[in-house]
Amino acid sequence: LIIGDSHMATPNYLIGSLHDDLIRKGANVHSIGICGANAGDWLKVTPGGSCGAAERRGKAPATALAGKVNTTPIKELIGKEKPDLVLIVIGDTMAGYEKQSFPKAWIWQQTTGLTKAIAQTGTQCAWVGPSWGTEGGKYGKTYAKVKQMSSFLSANVAPCSYVDSLKFSTPGQWSTTDGQHLIVQGYQKWGLAISGALEDARKGV
Repeated sequence: LIIGDSHMATPNYLIGSLHDDLIRKGANVHSIGICGANAGDWLKVTPGGSCGAAERRGKAPATALAGKVNTTPIKELIGKEKPDLVLIVIGDTMAGYEKQSFPKAWIWQQTTGLTKAIAQTGTQCAWVGPSWGTEGGKYGKTYAKVKQMSSFLSANVAPCSYVDSLKFSTPGQWSTTDGQHLIVQGYQKWGLAISGALEDARKGV
């Protein structure tokens, strides 16, 4: 089961490349992406997706969800889907790049709320951190702030394992459309890298 923010909410983003590669490796995958959704939004029914949402099951193509879309509480999703692994792709939406100070306490609340809820179901989980993107753009992303967000997540997502996306490329290597969202080739590379990291983690590399 994969839940995520805008990086999972458009058919040719990670809901395409990451989902495809996991299927190719024999996994049964259900992906849900809701643009703008923070980690805490997956604890209760929360309206979102005004900037886009998508869902994909198995080998079927991703479908864009029109109109207002609500999150489904994670425990309900896990109860219904009974996944071996919950993969969370949420980072950029919570980093507050445009703010002066880093919203540490709020991010901690959001993050631990979600990981605790997943842990209570006894389901394994992994959290994918943000990629470098490019500096500037409408979200005000900077390499310093994305580094801060990534290291904060890596220290606070236990018991989920952490997938550090910053290791997959160098700053600015993957082009973006707006500083945050990659071009299609970038999403291809990012998806394959995440899938590879999950496989390594499973083998205990």
